Amino acid sequence: MFDYVIPTPIRPSLPVKGTSERFPVRRIYCIGRNYADHAIEMGHDPEKEPPFFFQKNAENIDNSGEFPYPPEKNDVHFEVEMIVALKSGGANIEIADAMQLVFGYGVGLDMTRRDLQGEMKKLGRPWEIGKAFERSAPMGPLVSINETGQLDSGVISLSVDGTVRQNGDLNQMIWKVPEQIAYLSRFYDIAAGDLIMSGTPAGVGSIHPGEVMECRVDGLDPFFVKVV
Repeated sequence: MFDYVIPTPIRPSLPVKGTSERFPVRRIYCIGRNYADHAIEMGHDPEKEPPFFFQKNAENIDNSGEFPYPPEKNDVHFEVEMIVALKSGGANIEIADAMQLVFGYGVGLDMTRRDLQGEMKKLGRPWEIGKAFERSAPMGPLVSINETGQLDSGVISLSVDGTVRQNGDLNQMIWKVPEQIAYLSRFYDIAAGDLIMSGTPAGVGSIHPGEVMECRVDGLDPFFVKVV
């Protein structure tokens, strides 16, 4: 063991439903424009695009049920997503073997500073400032795949103060979960502790302080987040 010159940072983690144990998080991969209707509303043609991924920091995770409205900008969007948690990894994983790596699932949000993201896109710059900011990844507890079975169809939705804003089906993913895992493993050594945010359906929009988001994925408990 090493001695460190500063206190060791706490490893981010998520609770696991039905146990006192927690899931340690290593990396967060997010797939972009993975529902055709969302790709269209963002001005892209889903038939012509290969998958692409960006990353949030593990430290962006927040399980508190509150989302502090970030400073500097005033166009913050919600994006509900199903989270896929990996229990093992590797490189060049075959699609047929990919689900063997999955520990379980969760419900989460890819909170986005849309105005900052748009500014960075126009300048041809990376847009982590619009995606990987503090507490930008609210997430509920994980649930073992042994309890849920494989989640590849069912409603994924988000409501704001009781009004449905996003409503899709997991079977509308352009790139299914096994394909996402296999594709990622061509470029990264994926590993136990990695999370994949598997995409969001159409209907993304602005959120404001005082509003409450209700995030749902069939087979999982709803996750409520209040903007503060």
